Amino acid sequence: MHIRLLAVGDRQPSWVDTAFAEYTARLPRQWKFRLDTIATADRRKAVTPERAKDLEAVKLLGKLQPAEQVVLLDENGRQFTSRELSSRIDGWQASGDNLAFIIGGPDGVSDDVRKRANLTWSMSSLTLPHGLARVLFAEQLYRAWSLTTGHPYHRD
Repeated sequence: MHIRLLAVGDRQPSWVDTAFAEYTARLPRQWKFRLDTIATADRRKAVTPERAKDLEAVKLLGKLQPAEQVVLLDENGRQFTSRELSSRIDGWQASGDNLAFIIGGPDGVSDDVRKRANLTWSMSSLTLPHGLARVLFAEQLYRAWSLTTGHPYHRD
């Protein structure tokens, strides 16, 4: 199983990069985790939020593989406990599915990206800044792995 995070927004504060790297370095090598960033579409007055989402969608959809399971991270998605997420990832791994998680741009994602997603996951009903969402995603991915393997990181 390979896991990718496709994230709109190529520049993050240094604390985001540091924390994200800390958690992703702990992930198992067989996941071959990687981050693919996509530049945020220009949002000048002449470009509407809908047009910006459409421009970002072309780039996002162009990076997806047909057989990948796509998980959209969105505040309106389904929430999971850490154990439920761990079980879901374990199931994907058992079936050999490759995963692509998506964090959209400042205005979210287009309907085309939503339609391509196999699952929409809400890490919180709060609106999170994109950098914090990246860090939280990486931490939860590591936590899910620790639950699957019996590593003592997660405590009930």
